[in-house]
Amino acid sequence: MAYAALDYYGLDEMFTHEERMVRDTVRELVTTRVMPAIGKHWSAGTFPHELVPVFGELGLLGSSLTGYGCAGITPSAYGLICQELERGDSGIRSFVSVQSSLVMYPIWAFGSEHQKQKWLPEMAAGRAIGCFGLTEPDFGSNPSGMMTTATRTQGGFRLNGTKRWITNGSVAHVALVWAKLEGKVRGFLVPAKTPGFTARDINGKWSLRASVTSELILEDALVPEEAMLPGVSGMRGPLSCLTQARFGICYGAVGAAMACYDEALSYAKDRVQFSRPIAGYQLVQKKLVDMVSEITKAQLLCWRLGRLKEADKLQPGQISLAKRNNVSIARDIARDARDILGANGVTDDYQCGRHMLNLESVYTYEGTHDIHTLVVGLDVTGLAAFE
Repeated sequence: MAYAALDYYGLDEMFTHEERMVRDTVRELVTTRVMPAIGKHWSAGTFPHELVPVFGELGLLGSSLTGYGCAGITPSAYGLICQELERGDSGIRSFVSVQSSLVMYPIWAFGSEHQKQKWLPEMAAGRAIGCFGLTEPDFGSNPSGMMTTATRTQGGFRLNGTKRWITNGSVAHVALVWAKLEGKVRGFLVPAKTPGFTARDINGKWSLRASVTSELILEDALVPEEAMLPGVSGMRGPLSCLTQARFGICYGAVGAAMACYDEALSYAKDRVQFSRPIAGYQLVQKKLVDMVSEITKAQLLCWRLGRLKEADKLQPGQISLAKRNNVSIARDIARDARDILGANGVTDDYQCGRHMLNLESVYTYEGTHDIHTLVVGLDVTGLAAFE
């Protein structure tokens, strides 16, 4: 059956014509190009590389940035892109999110003009892929404890350290690596062909299987002076990138929830047990109504988040609240959808099981549910509870 996007409160009219056009274009792309193949890619643990130039042609990469071949659309339109892509698969949205928010954005915001001219047009077109090297084997929720270092050499820097759980790592043409230089966190653009730089895939995942996840190893990797982002130092750099990416995740999680609800509703109306379709039984209706309620609230959160961002009023705590809420409800909806589908829900003939497993990663990455709880807690009390 054709996908029927839930819009119980008529939010369509709250978006501009251009924003709806962008959303509908990506919705059609997901229906025609992503959905027919994503199940096989997920089962095989492969990423659909053939989609990357298509993303570039449609202007989906770095879409909310201006200049340098980027589309310059509104943040809300970018959020809707993420929503529709994650309706297909969290791994597809992750690729676009990392490319756009974690690599292109810091180059655009903090890079030199040479860095912008060199990388942004190629990345916007999908001809160059980037990855974001922040998380380390022993430092995830506390990235400021990173062990990766940069030391000055004649004409440049020597990088040493290990980064882990890096999306796009082994397929990237350039890695944005965050390292401590004289005790201060700085960002470095490290081309994949740099001697001393190695990327190897992390295998055996049962989540985000249609996404490339890697470990980056830097062993005396030498980069020139112009590899360092000149416009930012300290944790403000990587944290501002994560703020951009989490904005997209807030929308993306809603897309996954909408996909699961649509599948569960369709299945429940067709699946007959005892005297009628299971959608006619009270317990199933309660699950479906809970889904409608939570998705609608999450959609309203996203809409407001987008308008705050466009007015330059968005605060990190507000993004944490939405990321925390939307991913949590999406995870619960995926589980309830699987429950409605019964045994069929654990087969790859249906998508809710794939979303359910993918969302376990989304629940953890770019700030765990608990860490975002503490971020909001700090915001409302003024007291840090991280230690």
